[in-house]
Amino acid sequence: MRVAAASRERLLALLTEKSFKKQKIVLSSGKESDFYIDCKKTALLAEGHFLVGSLFFEAIRTAAPDAVGVGGLTMGADPLASAVALVSHQQGHGLHAFYVRKEPKGHGTGQWIEGLGAFEKGAKVAIVEDVITTGASTIKAIERARAEGLEPVGVFALVDRDEGGKAAIEMTGVKVNALFTRQDFPA
Repeated sequence: MRVAAASRERLLALLTEKSFKKQKIVLSSGKESDFYIDCKKTALLAEGHFLVGSLFFEAIRTAAPDAVGVGGLTMGADPLASAVALVSHQQGHGLHAFYVRKEPKGHGTGQWIEGLGAFEKGAKVAIVEDVITTGASTIKAIERARAEGLEPVGVFALVDRDEGGKAAIEMTGVKVNALFTRQDFPA
């Protein structure tokens, strides 16, 4: 647990330094906020990628031990799912990654989910998200995963902005686990 605590502290430091901005911004939900956090700026760094993968893998193994896959709505979830898949393989308990498209592929098979072939119908999966605000993108990922025959057994977020998204997501019957909340960042 000591290693996990040190990793969590280091990831928070990276997120605060590289991803967090205290400024007025209009979010994708249309709401105005006094801070912005772009987790990709941290998750795409080599160290950040490793830390995200390690901490999410530990959280998934604890809260959703029967999960066999990890994914979420593109683009925010892509590096997160990739990081978890890599770390999970290194730890000897591979979780396959998948990406949920915002729209079906415009050619070929028209698929909604990349990586779906790695799973059997009913496979239990973890949904990952970079930042939860209203929960809309996470709910979309849950719904699409269910429509494609997967069973989401937990949501794992880097940051919950504490703006009602967690409650909205949990109304789908899937519990949310966030590594950090708004209170972890400068006021």
